[in-house]
Amino acid sequence: MRRPPDTTSPIRPRLPSPVRDVADPWLADRGVELRLKRDDLIHPLVPGNKWRKLTPNLRAAVERGHTRLLTFGGAYSNHIRAVAAAGAAYGLSTVGVIRGDELADAPRNWSLARAEAHGMELAFVTRSAYRETLRGLGEDDPGTLRALQERWGRAYVLPEGGTNVLAARGAAELVAELPDLPDMPALGPGDVVCCAVGTGGTLAGIAAALPAGARAVGFAVLKGAEGYLEREVAALHEQGWGRAFANWRIEHGYHGGGYGRVPAELEAFAAEFEARHGVRLERRYVAKLLWGVYGLVERGELAPGSRVTAVVTGPPDPAGPPGP
Repeated sequence: MRRPPDTTSPIRPRLPSPVRDVADPWLADRGVELRLKRDDLIHPLVPGNKWRKLTPNLRAAVERGHTRLLTFGGAYSNHIRAVAAAGAAYGLSTVGVIRGDELADAPRNWSLARAEAHGMELAFVTRSAYRETLRGLGEDDPGTLRALQERWGRAYVLPEGGTNVLAARGAAELVAELPDLPDMPALGPGDVVCCAVGTGGTLAGIAAALPAGARAVGFAVLKGAEGYLEREVAALHEQGWGRAFANWRIEHGYHGGGYGRVPAELEAFAAEFEARHGVRLERRYVAKLLWGVYGLVERGELAPGSRVTAVVTGPPDPAGPPGP
């Protein structure tokens, strides 16, 4: 029998996650400080913004008597792996609806294999059906939810990427961890907190929690998302805080050609950063974030006197295809 869900966290996170200075003469010459908020070190199975976004949703699922989580993602989704691991720890069954029915009979990549190893049932659907389902959920279409429940039973449904109001509120908690040292000045004018943006939840939470004078900048990892991501963040602010915030923006010039794309220029930047600073970078989100930060400094959009905190939201992919 499946053990009953645990209302306390059975996963022990490393919180607060560390903040580390980056000593970079190029940035120093331009009067800019850079710090890394190492959320990738929160937990090896549920790292970074996934921990912060999932935890309040897991509590809500347990409190409402759910025994199953259902969510959505692509073939290498960090969110899919995190839900599988967290669900297993909480004693919840998990279903992952995966974009791309051609993957059903293909050998499992390391990411999907890891999700299955944690007990997640994978359901592969066509890209058109995937889009239709997400659209229906976004529009609160009762027929979409009913169809999901008819196939998998009663379930707590997490959106793609895990972003909802609860997730944004969970992400907001990281701001209270800045600074993390007693002698570090509090956030204020001159502080810019930056993160990668896939669905907007982390950026929304950060912006909502920042003190007066501090700003948030998100770097889109999706191509062609101008306007869409801004509307998503604004909607989260309205739903979660009942107001708009004017202290944030999204930069769309560093997606590298689209989600999962890593052009040669980005790869060269990431490899050089790793060599100089000894920090391995996840390529789909974190490398694009830092590439963007350096780009804004070069363009003069992060002025001298800026203290930039870049949120490292997740770890790099394994170097090889490890076992689950």
